[in-house]
Amino acid sequence: MEVAVISGVHLGTYGCHADELLTYLNSIKPRKLVLNGDILDVWNFKTHYFPPAHLNVLRKIIGLASRGTEVYYIPGNHDQLLRRFGHAQMGNISIDDQLVLNLDGKKAWFYHGDVFDVSIQNAKWLARLGGQGCALLIRINRVFNWGLTKLGREKFSISKRVKKGEKSAIKYIRNFEETVSNLAIDNGYDYVVCGHLHQPKKEIRENRHGQCTHLNSGDWVENLTAPEYSFKRWKIYRYNHDKLSAFYADGDLKEVDIDELIDSITDMKAEKKKEKDEKSLED
Repeated sequence: MEVAVISGVHLGTYGCHADELLTYLNSIKPRKLVLNGDILDVWNFKTHYFPPAHLNVLRKIIGLASRGTEVYYIPGNHDQLLRRFGHAQMGNISIDDQLVLNLDGKKAWFYHGDVFDVSIQNAKWLARLGGQGCALLIRINRVFNWGLTKLGREKFSISKRVKKGEKSAIKYIRNFEETVSNLAIDNGYDYVVCGHLHQPKKEIRENRHGQCTHLNSGDWVENLTAPEYSFKRWKIYRYNHDKLSAFYADGDLKEVDIDELIDSITDMKAEKKKEKDEKSLED
């Protein structure tokens, strides 16, 4: 894998799915890992709550860096304290406000995206209050889903339902995506990858000056997603639906049942052995 991107992890909060993220990170060996903001949640950080799984995520990231993976940390609004260390580099780990990479001759622009959020720039106290409210909602949602699981019913996301049903939220997301896409196109970027919205997405955006591929990395609180770049293409890994896709080279294999996949590999090996034996007899 050439590039993997994660954001919206919110380590240090009850909503973080650290175990699932650790499983994902253990399944990949990217040349570059982009931490696209809000990895640590300083806003809602509790000194009494930082379980081993959260610490293991940090250890894993450092371990990847020590084994050659280039790690780029782009701070977001929840871990903005790290912005004071902009342009800092420690071995294979670097910190900066944004990142531009050349991927197979195309330019990719990475940044968190909170700079385009008016509520954060003009009323930080209100944004912090909203963040704490969201954290509380997620905790309530987890208890609610625990009850649904016990009853054998499908999990339900309250915050997702609120965002999808609230017209102002939908309008904000559309304006955000249009702004960043236009900026990317006007500056000659082929790809733009941001976080902040917790809305995983991959789509082609265009205006009168050209087009670009717009991606949002989602989060590891509700969506559990990560954009991945390999074989000259982008795809969004979704933990809840593609648990094994990190091991596949081709997205088309995702539909194959794992038992059928093993059987097909065994059959192919047997067929190749048969062909080899027949060739030996002919010789």
